[in-house]
Order: sequence, then C-alpha cells, then structure tokens
Amino acid sequence: MRSLFEFLGLSTQESGEPSSGGDTATVRRIVGKLEQLPPDRARFVAAFAYLLSRVAHADLDISDEETGAMERIVRELTDMPEEQAILVVQVAKMQSRLLGHTENFQVAREFRDITGKQERLDLLRCLFAVSAADDEISGVEEQEIRKIADELALSHAEFVEARREFNDKRSVVKSMGNTAENER
Repeated sequence: MRSLFEFLGLSTQESGEPSSGGDTATVRRIVGKLEQLPPDRARFVAAFAYLLSRVAHADLDISDEETGAMERIVRELTDMPEEQAILVVQVAKMQSRLLGHTENFQVAREFRDITGKQERLDLLRCLFAVSAADDEISGVEEQEIRKIADELALSHAEFVEARREFNDKRSVVKSMGNTAENER
C-alpha cells in the first residue's frame, strides 16, 4: 500500500522525513503530521483532494476561488488544520496538472473502492461546489464531473440530483437565459 506521499508524488528518505528539495521546517512538520494519518484515511484524503483538483483543472485553469473552495472542503471534511489542508490541496493540484491523463481513472476507481455510496455522493456535491466557486460551472467542468460520477459508479439520476443545487452556476443554463433575454 502506497503512503499518502507516494500517492501524491512526494518521496521520503530512509529516515522517514520528506526529501528536502528546498522544503522548510514548517513543510516538514506538516508532512510529518500527514504521514501520521492512518493509511486508509491518508488514501481517502489524497484521492478526495485529487478528484477535487481534477475538476478544477478540467478547463486548464484553477482559479483562486476554486483553490479556496478545495482547501475549505478538505479542511472541513477531514478536520485538518488549515496548513495541512493547504498542503494537501497544493500537492493534489500539482499532481492533477502533471499526471492528470494517466492517473484520473485510477484515482477515481480507488476512491470508489475505498468508500461507501454516501461518501461518493458527498464527493459529487463537493465537485460541483468547487467548480461553482468562481461563479460558473463551465461545460468542460460539468463533463468532467459526469465522467467522475460514471467512474464512481453513480447513476445519471444521482448526478442530476447533485447538480440541481448548482443549476444557476451552470454556463449552459446562464447562456440559455441570456439568449432568451436577447430575443425579447
């Protein structure tokens, strides 16, 4: 079983401390605390943060609002201190940018395998919240969420139900409203 750091692309030295490629004492302390998570919890947090990043990066731009939403969601969901949540999100964003095409399905499948239905539904809602953080869910982001929902073995009805709360943020719905106004 890979550690949280191996999953996120960070290596550890024989001593168990993170490799020091210029990292600070603060980062080392945070990494040490994350490493203390039970392996199952670390896998959950890593996969969850990665999937949030995957959606934020779907349009090739992770906004400050989306980053803030990911940090808040990770912090609230995991009861992590703010600095740990920031670190997890930053590493997940980096991994999503670098390895997205090769890791996307594998991470979603692992998340599906280690979670129950309610946790997957909660993640789905969080994916919409992250993509709506900058006040608009682009068509590309919505398609990526749909793909993740499929990979998590969630039904179309479950996808639609989670999306309903965010309908006013969907670019396709906004453009239909603009078209109707322009036709008047």
